Amino acid sequence: AFWEGGARAVAHRNLRWSVLAEFLGFCVWALWSVVVPQLPAAGFALTLDQQFWLIAVPSLVGAFLRVPYTFMVPLVGGRNWTIISALLLLLPTLSLAWVVGRPETPFALLLGIAALAGFGGGNFASSMTNISFFFPEAEKGKALGLNAAGGNLGTGIVQLVVPAVIAIGAGIHLERAGLLFVPLVLLAALGAWRGMDNLSTARSDHRSWAKAATHPHTWIISFLYIGTFGSFIGFSFAFGQVLQINFLAGGATAAAASLHAAQISFLGPLLGSISRPFGGKLADRIGGGKITLYVFVAMIFAAGILVTAGMLDDAMKGAPTGSQMTAYVAGFILLFILSGLGNGSTYKMIPSIFEAKAADHDEWSREEKAAWSRRMSGALIGFAGAVGALGGVFINIVLRASYVSDAKSATNAFWVFLGFYVVCAFVTWFVFLRISAVTSKVADELPESVPTTA
Repeated sequence: AFWEGGARAVAHRNLRWSVLAEFLGFCVWALWSVVVPQLPAAGFALTLDQQFWLIAVPSLVGAFLRVPYTFMVPLVGGRNWTIISALLLLLPTLSLAWVVGRPETPFALLLGIAALAGFGGGNFASSMTNISFFFPEAEKGKALGLNAAGGNLGTGIVQLVVPAVIAIGAGIHLERAGLLFVPLVLLAALGAWRGMDNLSTARSDHRSWAKAATHPHTWIISFLYIGTFGSFIGFSFAFGQVLQINFLAGGATAAAASLHAAQISFLGPLLGSISRPFGGKLADRIGGGKITLYVFVAMIFAAGILVTAGMLDDAMKGAPTGSQMTAYVAGFILLFILSGLGNGSTYKMIPSIFEAKAADHDEWSREEKAAWSRRMSGALIGFAGAVGALGGVFINIVLRASYVSDAKSATNAFWVFLGFYVVCAFVTWFVFLRISAVTSKVADELPESVPTTA
């Protein structure tokens, strides 16, 4: 009665402004992945090694900020923190607009300003935490899915819109990449002030985080999330840079190479964001463990396309051929779509894990089991989100090491990605499918009188 009597409208009003704030957070988080390929054309003398560090650092800072951001909503209120976290985005946007017009800026200062974009990465954790307090269990999954997908969409939109904005008129106007988001950030802060609410019932649950960290499954899910969300955010940041390197090898100028890369790079994050809800729906129908396993097997195949294209490219002199470039793009696009599916299916596995563990406690009532499962699932969602974001750092560091090695290509990095997905597929099968299959077989062979709750 409370939900139908007005709470639904309040919850959806808060959700709309939360999605906008989180969307802008992801846009700002990914902003340097668009700007860095343009910096050489703007007069910055950066090595390839330095360019990859400028892309990796925002991912690293965003991953670490997700932990404190998770606990800020209960401390200061969801409405208040949405306003604060939105206004914090003015720091990376305005500082970017200032620094891109100063090619003489020391690299250390440039790196520090790039790190400020990590504020956008933290928004996901606080936004998801806040929205979880507004919706009942029957509505929470859909609401959190919309919230997450709306945020992820920012990584694709920023790579589509920003290159067009900075190219309007004569020359390249990189300062517009930061200034573009200033009015949008102010709108999000104003909307949160006018349209969101603080909930006195929101409570910080540090104990559940500490308890979740003692469960082996917490670390296993976080590891798998590195393979799904980490791949998504890491490739979102690095895809444009890899394309630009290949276009430069073909003889294009720095400006032309960055333009060609921008015309393609937005597709991956966009498709990966769209595919995320479908991963959750498939997991509902078929099972989270099975879909996650299928995703990693398919990611092995997609990484194999990149490895094959890289080996063929390395075996010949000069720029990649048209067919090799097509293979590069196809392999990355497949990885984006599959990582999006894996994001949804991996998150769907989390409630099932703790529901199964709660079922083993016969001394608990049904309500106690449900409450414990919700608390632990919420803690694991926040925990996995923070750890998984580190995958973005991993991808950029591996690509950087591959390019600056004697091989001076990304092929070695592609081999590492392929091997990592093999490990992820094995872990998924061994932990979530093999053991379940063995348990089911034993249960089928036992007499009906023997309990099989374990």
